[in-house]
Amino acid sequence: MGVAIRTAGEDDRDTVVRLLDEAFQDDPVSGWVFPGEEYRRRTHHRLMGAFTDIVLADGWIDLTEDGAACALWLSVPGEEDASEEPGEEPAEDAEDVPAQVREAVDPDNERVESIARLTEDIHPSGPAHAYLWMIGVAPERQGEGLGTALIASVLDRCDRDGLPAYLEASSERSKGLYERLGFACTGRVLHLPDGPRMWPMWREPRRS
Repeated sequence: MGVAIRTAGEDDRDTVVRLLDEAFQDDPVSGWVFPGEEYRRRTHHRLMGAFTDIVLADGWIDLTEDGAACALWLSVPGEEDASEEPGEEPAEDAEDVPAQVREAVDPDNERVESIARLTEDIHPSGPAHAYLWMIGVAPERQGEGLGTALIASVLDRCDRDGLPAYLEASSERSKGLYERLGFACTGRVLHLPDGPRMWPMWREPRRS
């Protein structure tokens, strides 16, 4: 039986935030951003809420019909699609999203802002691509193939449209899953200061 997937809307926000909060409580990167179990359980959901709001506004969220798994995607334009003219400086009042997220989530935690800036720095430039920002599966449903089904549905479209895909793996386990789906490490491993590693991974579209 296939996995039923739909696009999440604003009414699904609480479901998505709760799902991501539960799925990433024990993630190495979440543990680095929010050290200490009690602190993480008290604060982590705010970051998941900020991420969810950004993607609801600028991307899309795929959600299984039973609410057990979700994937947050952004469409990233290519260099040739950049809106600024060559040599044009960014506007002085351009939004500083990492700083805004930190202010909204936990102003005293520098790592909330740092993780956003570090992942921005390693994000490859080049052609337009689909960016898998996060994928979360309820802990009690992990191992059932829900995450693979969510990703594969988008990768099928990428293959049809000739579109690459990109993500950052936050654990060895997820890195292995993504490799099986055709992603390969870019060669730039991100070593978080006094923390775990993240693996930027790129997937070229497959030709039928």
